Amino acid sequence: MIYTVTFNPAIDYVVHTKEMKFGVTNRSLKEDIYFGGKGINVSIILKELGIASKTLGFTAGFTGEAIEKGLANMGIDTDFVHLKKGNSRINVKIKSNVETELNGQGPDIDGSAIALLFEKFDALSCGDILILAGSIPSSLPSDVYEKILQKISHKKIRTVVDATNDLLLNVLKYKPFLIKPNNHELSEMFGVELKTDEEIEKYARKLKNMGAVNVLISMAEKGAMLIDKNGITHRLGACKGTVKNSVGAGDSMVAGFIAGIQNGDYEYALRLGTAAGGATAFSDGLAKKEKISELLKTL
Repeated sequence: MIYTVTFNPAIDYVVHTKEMKFGVTNRSLKEDIYFGGKGINVSIILKELGIASKTLGFTAGFTGEAIEKGLANMGIDTDFVHLKKGNSRINVKIKSNVETELNGQGPDIDGSAIALLFEKFDALSCGDILILAGSIPSSLPSDVYEKILQKISHKKIRTVVDATNDLLLNVLKYKPFLIKPNNHELSEMFGVELKTDEEIEKYARKLKNMGAVNVLISMAEKGAMLIDKNGITHRLGACKGTVKNSVGAGDSMVAGFIAGIQNGDYEYALRLGTAAGGATAFSDGLAKKEKISELLKTL
């Protein structure tokens, strides 16, 4: 079983308007509602690719109920911890002549709720995959990723960490199966400016030497680079298309890679991950299977 963790799920309220003007009433052309959060995005794309998963995390209030109901209607299996106070966040995304986002903070998560989430990790067993994606709410301890990987370290579970800075660096000692920083995050982690493939590969290998089994570096319009478990470098260009959406492309790449690696083919996993990421970038919301398949044929 594949498990994804979303600490701070959200309802994304996307408003399309001709031009956003401040200080006056603006009228929308149309609105869309999506249920998201990085781990949830991964689960949605896995579902599109025919891979079952279960998403864990925290929900609260009437917005949390809406998120769970919406995911259930999409066929996504959930097992959230229900917080007693607050509401799951709403993110307002305005798409006009420029794209503007106002992301909610979300509810506070207390120690008892964290303990309930950690109990759910007891159900994981040998061969399962656990995907941790994104930043963490301010109410959670900064070492929560590290504590999760420590808790399951005695089990033969493949872990995926899509995070940056200390959230990522501090878990490398637990040898995560896959990490996926982008090239800018890679630069930030090591305090260097990376411009060439050779420079990016050098620092990606540093992460591998620090413990990561596979290192996937996303580079937006420049494609992606993978240093696989055998130390082989794979390089792939980006898909061609018109970018419509900046949300969820990295999560889609993670989902595509995990779906593609089921047969142990790293080149195919990189291609499917790239196709899934591109398909989301070229769509209004998260990618659909048909768009992923279309782009996969071009790589």
